[in-house]
Amino acid sequence: MEKRLFGTDGLRGRVNDYPMTPEIVMRLGLAAGEVLRNGGRRHKVLIGKDTRLSGYIYEYALTSGFCAAGMDVILVGPLPTPAISFLTRDMRVDVGVVISASHNPFTDNGIKFFDHMGFKLPDAVEAQIAALVEGCGRDWNLPAPEAVGRASKIQDSTGRYIVFLKNTVPLDVSFDGLNVALDCANGAAFRVAPLVFEELGAKVHKIGVEPDGTNINRGVGSLFPELVARKVVETGADIGIALDGDADRVIVSDEKGRILDGDQIMAICALDMLEGDRLPGNLLVATVMSNMALEIFMDAHGGRLVRTPVGDRYVVEAMRAKGAVLGGEQSGHLIFLDHSTTGDGTLAALQLMRIMVRRGKPLSELATLLAPFPQKLVNVPVARKIPFSETPAIERATAEAQRLLAGRGRVLLRYSGTESLARVMVEAEDPTLVERLCASLAETVADALR
Repeated sequence: MEKRLFGTDGLRGRVNDYPMTPEIVMRLGLAAGEVLRNGGRRHKVLIGKDTRLSGYIYEYALTSGFCAAGMDVILVGPLPTPAISFLTRDMRVDVGVVISASHNPFTDNGIKFFDHMGFKLPDAVEAQIAALVEGCGRDWNLPAPEAVGRASKIQDSTGRYIVFLKNTVPLDVSFDGLNVALDCANGAAFRVAPLVFEELGAKVHKIGVEPDGTNINRGVGSLFPELVARKVVETGADIGIALDGDADRVIVSDEKGRILDGDQIMAICALDMLEGDRLPGNLLVATVMSNMALEIFMDAHGGRLVRTPVGDRYVVEAMRAKGAVLGGEQSGHLIFLDHSTTGDGTLAALQLMRIMVRRGKPLSELATLLAPFPQKLVNVPVARKIPFSETPAIERATAEAQRLLAGRGRVLLRYSGTESLARVMVEAEDPTLVERLCASLAETVADALR
């Protein structure tokens, strides 16, 4: 299978393996500088990272490439991905770059770009950059020696982002008296997130705030929400908040230790915005992976769910195209476009707590708004990737499954973007039916695409 430089969320891979080698990353800086320069003026790029040990490699490889391409570099060190998106806009720089592999282990790393407005680069621009990086033996269009860039560091980036986050909570809302269990995944939010909640009045019980370069996401964070749920019960907290390594997603626990995913958080926030007439077009944008119960919930409350392919970039693109201000993914990427241009786990948690305070209700009560349908996902190894609609056996099996679901369930078949896998997902109100149909469909897919 041919390897692509850019996936659904920038570059990502194992440290010192393609594409995450120092040489490729330096070429990436050169290529991005060449594609994104516009005219003869000085251009600036802001680079942030999470807490992975390998961040040092890519930070300086990128800096070398960008400076050689004639762009000035501003280094801000470990900060959440949404902080880089915000600072790119706030500091009026031309490009923002994040060095992170999100929820992956420390052995991986990745790189993603933001444009001057804080939005992820379109696929077409990434393709231009990739073509230059992969072009062997080409001559770079490099500036004269006096026109190369310089690098500098700034010290107040953390404070700027904290002020931004606090300003998303109205002045008449206080978190005084609230107890928060907070898991920062030993990642990029380990300094920022605790300060935000503390400065808004909450008492914070911290987990995952001691990064050592290798423990990011290791048994902590949004992939292991049971840890923060236990902390909630142990400390009597009102809410548990689990961020991932770059803090662009969040999973929460209610005060009873029950875990809520992104769909449930979106339902709570969407209803609050619907009732406050703050949801333009009554639209919520989510991906094909969001639970069918969310679609039924929106319809029941006079709203509408719009679905996109998997990936928060596609959610944001649809939001911008349709004028929506709320969207996200079941995995916990939540986008409040009135405040931010990308998913922000800390911001999402703040909005959820604002609703708790304003309504005077515990999270467990708010969580009853949405009861997700049972959902089963099976990864099926395949030897070839052909459209499912071109395989009669799969078409027949899918049609039969949909007939049996009778409009109260859903079947989704899709290929992995990075692995030789087909993903088979079934959801319905009847868990026994879900198990049976998913197993049968997975077997059919395996036989047809072996």
